[in-house]
Amino acid sequence: MVDFESKSSMSTEASEDEYVVSLGDLLRVVWSRLWVILLVTSMLTGAVTGFSLAQTPMYDASIKILMGQKQGTGTPGSLGGDVMGLQQITQTMVEGVSSRPVAEDVIRQENLRISRKNFLEERLSVQQVRDTQFIKVDYRDPSPQRAHRVANAIGEVFSEQVSKVSPSANAITATVWEPAVVPDEPVSPNPVRNSLLALMLGLMLGVGLAFVLELLDDSWRSPDELEQISGAPTFGVIPYFDVSKSK
Repeated sequence: MVDFESKSSMSTEASEDEYVVSLGDLLRVVWSRLWVILLVTSMLTGAVTGFSLAQTPMYDASIKILMGQKQGTGTPGSLGGDVMGLQQITQTMVEGVSSRPVAEDVIRQENLRISRKNFLEERLSVQQVRDTQFIKVDYRDPSPQRAHRVANAIGEVFSEQVSKVSPSANAITATVWEPAVVPDEPVSPNPVRNSLLALMLGLMLGVGLAFVLELLDDSWRSPDELEQISGAPTFGVIPYFDVSKSK
């Protein structure tokens, strides 16, 4: 009975010692491989920051277009005669703003040196404001003044095209409710945000690499580590010392 309690006590102490040693090993690995962590973090952060600063700043100008119906032209029960119907029409008109005719007219009117595909896929963003009759149009450009002009031109061109194709019996209107203003700050890139994300990612990668290097390293650095691996006690240690070549 005494032997059993003694063994249980020894087992508990061994488990506690093993937990403390394991935590100490983690701290030792981080400290001994600190240069790896700092190197990976600094390289990744520097590369991301440099790339962000090298990118061309892009400015975003936005307008809001209000879809409506001319007063007195609707008939009772028609799709354009109520709010829900206009909201459904607004969803369709979103596709109209980002269509080829609008892009070609704006490019020609503003004498833009840009392809239609680049205009529609990379510079233009169109979406309906949820549960409203508003369409929000964003246009990005390296020049804040040009972004302002093009955004307003999109609203004007789209309004004219809607007035041409809308029949008089059910005249749908598109009015630029909120014109664009000249943006004063670029929306991209964001060096501060990118650097912080790179810093956190670099720390995680650095710590991971430190533990991988420690796992691949089969050298022994202390008598305690030797005893832990071999299971045998250490009776003596020969210190390392340098001897000059002259001696």
